Amino acid sequence: MTSDLEKAQVMFKLARKDNWDHKYDRTEHFKRFQNLNYIIKELSKIGWIAIHNKPNYVGISLNTKFKKEIMEFIEKQMPYLKGAIK
Repeated sequence: MTSDLEKAQVMFKLARKDNWDHKYDRTEHFKRFQNLNYIIKELSKIGWIAIHNKPNYVGISLNTKFKKEIMEFIEKQMPYLKGAIK
């Protein structure tokens, strides 16, 4: 089981690198998250993360349709970031 904080950290890393919609990041850049596959599965189920399956790697990005909800979730889990992400 993974925490909401871990989910927020993964999404914050994507948001910080401006990975929205078709601009994605490879999952291998998220090695520090032990439950990454579970986190991706959970977030893609609710539509917050898009999965890009490529021949040699898997990429993930945030869904701009849920930008407001994603930002609120990150700020709720990591209050010290309030206003740090656009």
